[in-house]
Amino acid sequence: MGSGAEFSEGRRWLQLAVGVVCMVATANIQYAWTLFVPEIQETFGWERASIQIAFTIFVLVQTWLAPIEGYFIDKLGPRMMVAFGALMIGTAWVINSQAMSLPGFYLGAAVGGVGVGCIYATCINNALKWFPDRRGLAVGLTAGGYGAGSAATILPIAAMIDSSGFQETFFFFGLLQGGLAFIAAWFLRAPAAGEVKVSGKVSQSRRDYTLKEALNTKLFWLMLLMFTCVVTGGMMAVAQLGVIAVDLGVKEFEVNLYFFTMAALPLALMLDRVMNGISRPLFGWVSDHIGREKTMVIAFSLEGTGIIALGYFGHNPWAFLILSGVVFLAWGEVYSLFSALAGDAFGTKHIGKIYGVLYTAKGIGALFVPIGNVLMEATGTWSTVLYTVAGMDLFAAFLALAVLPKVLNAHVAKSTLAPTTPVIEGKAGTASAHA
Repeated sequence: MGSGAEFSEGRRWLQLAVGVVCMVATANIQYAWTLFVPEIQETFGWERASIQIAFTIFVLVQTWLAPIEGYFIDKLGPRMMVAFGALMIGTAWVINSQAMSLPGFYLGAAVGGVGVGCIYATCINNALKWFPDRRGLAVGLTAGGYGAGSAATILPIAAMIDSSGFQETFFFFGLLQGGLAFIAAWFLRAPAAGEVKVSGKVSQSRRDYTLKEALNTKLFWLMLLMFTCVVTGGMMAVAQLGVIAVDLGVKEFEVNLYFFTMAALPLALMLDRVMNGISRPLFGWVSDHIGREKTMVIAFSLEGTGIIALGYFGHNPWAFLILSGVVFLAWGEVYSLFSALAGDAFGTKHIGKIYGVLYTAKGIGALFVPIGNVLMEATGTWSTVLYTVAGMDLFAAFLALAVLPKVLNAHVAKSTLAPTTPVIEGKAGTASAHA
């Protein structure tokens, strides 16, 4: 579609729906991995810790390659990037189906990390471009597709592992999910000039920043600091939830919900999926109406307070269940709020590269997660870890309340004085959404 295309509500919601489909097809490479680990261990006799190195490799590759993937997103457009990512995730599952050694599974994890990184970053990027007026909701729904995307296929995958073995399951679902994402990729495109409209409810830059220009702003580094604090705290709490449940003595407690009974820990982990899926579009939608800064204050304060309460009241199984749900609800929103704020602040022409660098906060957080074990061993209690994590969340909430609004308003005011970057059609058929 050439420049001058008219705004179409239906057209952009179709783009969002296709992006969510791609995310759902991608999610299992992360969320279904836990189903395969026991089978791999039983078949080959390797230590579980050695097998789980594959998962660490996957997370690091997916996260740390984001800036490079962002460069190619901005250069090639969404269609080619998602198609390439689909081929990579399909290949990763096929590699796992044929792997006979740990390095084979490590290779599959690395290839899968590349594929998921390409699809995740591209779909978030495309949502930002199509919905400058509803960025929080759009990226929240897109990220929610990844966070909750495994829900429909977890049971079929588990059933096929039981009936046919993990190798055939890897192979079949690799072709199925990779094929689905590959087909969906060809329906994606970036908006042309005139197909989107800016928001009147949140502060937005009036020009497109390059990555170099964004890195030279106070706002970018403030966002990176806040993102790192919250994502590190959340990952540290979530990663240690099982051990914390044991330490608090609630792991095996049977929760009777009348129509079924389940141990507290697995029920809490189920809540993780549900709350994570709800959190991203919910807080994103709220931020579209009251602003990113106010929403961050609410979410980060809720997260910090919930974690403190978990450390104080977590010995009660019902309190553990409810408070862990609150923690999960208030944590998942970082992936919608910071991506939406990045689009507001720096425009969308180069957002792939800019958000790619900002997204490395997740990689930084992953490296800090083991510190939780060090703190626990040094103090003999998980309360120290929980209170440290809560402190990071409340510090981020303070920054969102006292520092971010001033820095953001100054940044937006400055952007209106700078020459406006023209909206042009890219070589690969992409277009900047002027915001």
